[in-house]
Amino acid sequence: MAETLITLKTRRSCRAYKPELIEEEKLNAIIEAGTYAATGMGKQSPIIIAVTAKAMRDKLSKMNASVMGADMDPFYGAPELLIVLANKDIPTYVYDGSLVMGNMMNAAADLGVASCWIHRAKEEFESEEGKAILKDLGIEGNYEGIGHLILGYAAKPTPQAAPRKDTYVYHI
Repeated sequence: MAETLITLKTRRSCRAYKPELIEEEKLNAIIEAGTYAATGMGKQSPIIIAVTAKAMRDKLSKMNASVMGADMDPFYGAPELLIVLANKDIPTYVYDGSLVMGNMMNAAADLGVASCWIHRAKEEFESEEGKAILKDLGIEGNYEGIGHLILGYAAKPTPQAAPRKDTYVYHI
């Protein structure tokens, strides 16, 4: 079986991480994979924010937990993350951003890096605090948060995939 198909079949979301950062080369390769995701009409509406600074990671975790209404680390201890936002002026922005997330999750798995898509980026970056973060980065535009991709090394073994449901595919 082709290596790509093996990666697609074995990638799982991770919810327990070791504290060490991943290697910069791996992080850059994961980001690059995101930039090659298909986008509607090739408009490349998404942007990616790499967060490796612990203080910003912790701030975003608290913001995300607040949106969720929970007192926990919604990033499951992952030491770094990639945030995908996409330009709402492009009709396919949600799909474009989702494909970026998918490419990066699969690239991470291929490189032996654990990941998980964490929601609530939309609400985070609609807040005044989130808008201030974007402004501080010099990001202007009509962006909506699509998701956070938490990254790190798994603290527990990767579970097996659940069996695929019988009604997943229909042929005509």
